[in-house]
Amino acid sequence: MLLLVRHAMPDASPEVPSGEWPLTPAGRAAASSLVDALPAGALLVASDERKAWETLGAGSVPRDPRFGEVRRDEGWSDDFRTVRGRYVAGEALPGWEPQADVVARFGAGLDSWRARADGALVVATHGMAMTVWLVSVGRVPVGEAEAFWSGLGFPDVVRVD
Repeated sequence: MLLLVRHAMPDASPEVPSGEWPLTPAGRAAASSLVDALPAGALLVASDERKAWETLGAGSVPRDPRFGEVRRDEGWSDDFRTVRGRYVAGEALPGWEPQADVVARFGAGLDSWRARADGALVVATHGMAMTVWLVSVGRVPVGEAEAFWSGLGFPDVVRVD
């Protein structure tokens, strides 16, 4: 069983790089409830971004940059949801990691960690990277990618069999 976890709510700030954003107090509480509901004995792994590994419990969770968010040149703006929605729907954006590259690194990470898992694998990651990969494997139809991504909660779990 593969469970992809979108990280809990981060404390976003333009003064701090997004990879260093901690969870908000409400995000920590939601993450704790999520972790309590995960399958016993599951192998947990997270993106190397703070908000992802904190979602699974900061301690000994292995971190893998292949599960990081889409790499991009993106300024701080109020219309970020619109731009990100276009990206997950398949539009190539200047300064943004090509979707095929996201799929390749994310898939390689999954292959590596699945080989180590003796049962369920739980990966804490990010909404856009998760969505792009799910589209690539046919789990989310291309025409529904933006709606899927915008409907993800903080945190959220997607079971992939």
